[in-house]
Order: sequence, then C-alpha cells, then structure tokens
Amino acid sequence: MEKLELPVSFFRSKLSEAKTHFERALDCKHTEFDDLYPYMIEHPQFFWYKRYVAWSELLTIVKLCEELGIPWREAFTERQAGYIEKRVMSSRVLDEWYETNESPEHVGHQPE
Repeated sequence: MEKLELPVSFFRSKLSEAKTHFERALDCKHTEFDDLYPYMIEHPQFFWYKRYVAWSELLTIVKLCEELGIPWREAFTERQAGYIEKRVMSSRVLDEWYETNESPEHVGHQPE
C-alpha cells in the first residue's frame, strides 16, 4: 500500500474549518449540519446536538494534529486550548469560549 503524505497546511486548514464550525454552532448560525438535518431545526434539543457534533469534530481534528505532531494551540486562545485539552463540552465552554465581547457577526469572518 502506498503511503499518503499530507501537508501540514491541510491539517491547519481542517483545524480552522472545525473551529469556525464550532463557533458558528455556538452562535446558532447556519452550518453544514443544518443542511444534513433540516427537520431538526424544529426541535429544541437541536442546538445542543448541533454544538456537540461541532465540538466532536473539533476534538477529532485536534487529536489527529497531536498524533501527527502538528501544532494546534496557536489557533486558539490559552483558555480555549485548555477547554479542548479537557475534552468536555460544558456550559462553561459554551458561556466562556469567547474571552472578549467580540461580535458574533464576525465569527468565521463569513457573511450570512
């Protein structure tokens, strides 16, 4: 079997995408998950599940970066990196992910 070598930039790009996905889920903005399960918007538990899925994706990409020796911490604040290392999405993570009063409209730097 041929060994596939992916550039570090690939994993950094995936890390950035996962971070943006999680932050958009935190802010209740549209994500790919909404397209996959449009009927879930009608259910109150949807936003918790959507956030859980985005958090899991972020943790998976971080784990891959760690296993491959690719630095990931610089993409996050010290507090955010600490939450990721604890691996548990708690209400504290949801409430304190943003350390500043930055506007949610700027998350992912993508207009709706």
